Amino acid sequence: MHDTIKKQLASDGYAIVEDFLTSEEVSELKQEALQLIKSMPDQSKRTVFSTKDSENQQNRDRYFLESSDKISYFYEAGALGLDGTLQVDPEISLNKIGHALHELNPIFRRVTVSEKVKECAFQLGFEDPVIAQSMYIFKNPGIGSEVVPHQDAWYLYTEPMSVVGFWIALEDATLENGCLWFSKGSHRSGTHRRYIRNPDKAADELLVYTAPAPFYQKSSFSAVPVPKGTLILIHGQVVHFSEPNKSDKSRHAYTFHVVEQKGTQYSDENWLQPPQNRQFLSLYRS
Repeated sequence: MHDTIKKQLASDGYAIVEDFLTSEEVSELKQEALQLIKSMPDQSKRTVFSTKDSENQQNRDRYFLESSDKISYFYEAGALGLDGTLQVDPEISLNKIGHALHELNPIFRRVTVSEKVKECAFQLGFEDPVIAQSMYIFKNPGIGSEVVPHQDAWYLYTEPMSVVGFWIALEDATLENGCLWFSKGSHRSGTHRRYIRNPDKAADELLVYTAPAPFYQKSSFSAVPVPKGTLILIHGQVVHFSEPNKSDKSRHAYTFHVVEQKGTQYSDENWLQPPQNRQFLSLYRS
């Protein structure tokens, strides 16, 4: 099986492993997310997250910039009023929680560094993998926003390219609630742009893209609906997106990104950096 997914990742840019998590593991992660919701920040610290360039408030937000070693909360644009007050129920207000769930939360850490994740990374050829970031993505009904076409390497660039996303469906991901779409084979076209720390330290924007958003033909993408418990492995240069959730069902997912340390340089321009004098969590040594 693992030989097959390695070949599929190299061929298509993504690979699917059904029943990667048990129903019990899925339920445990969802219950833990509900507990985390109870610790949401107060009104003055609420931050919106969007992948659209025109709505990208996190470019100017130090809360986002400094989230690599924290459990941080990011809201949907339609969930907050101008003064930060919630316009919807708290349980459906969030876009995601990230970016150090895998390190700071015992439940998420146990799943992230489990033997089956280690075995998967080993079979993919990782020699000294580390986990750069993790996110619980809600994609809530009626409010879950679009994730625009992108490559993960825009955000987590290494030389040579090594990032692989582990995306785990915690609920059935369907056409209606915003499953992933992939442009098969697009990982062979290089990294199209980067999202980096602004070299102009006097500028208001802390983070910038190195080029305008590329245009991708919708016809080049295929939908990949999957049942809960499924793992989708995502090559760092494959172009993928998800549509808004206009259904009455949520589409929760847990995702984390693995990068190679051996013989690889993690760019110090990347938006996400480990805190000073610390390193990313080692997968094999955890």
